[in-house]
Amino acid sequence: MLLIAVAWIYVVALMALTEPSFVAGIMTFLMYCVLPLGILIYITGGGRRRRKAAMIQENAAAQHASKEENSPD
Repeated sequence: MLLIAVAWIYVVALMALTEPSFVAGIMTFLMYCVLPLGILIYITGGGRRRRKAAMIQENAAAQHASKEENSPD
């Protein structure tokens, strides 16, 4: 996935360099590269975010359980 993203950045950067003005080049880069890749990376990172949240929740539950076991009655 990362290789495709880097290749797309390269292609769009070359497209932006061929624009007649600086502003058009910046807009081309933003609209063809930054915005679509941002959306794509956000969508494909959903599973990673869910796994991280589950891991944090499991660690918190384990810490809470260990505190209850070690607390004097």
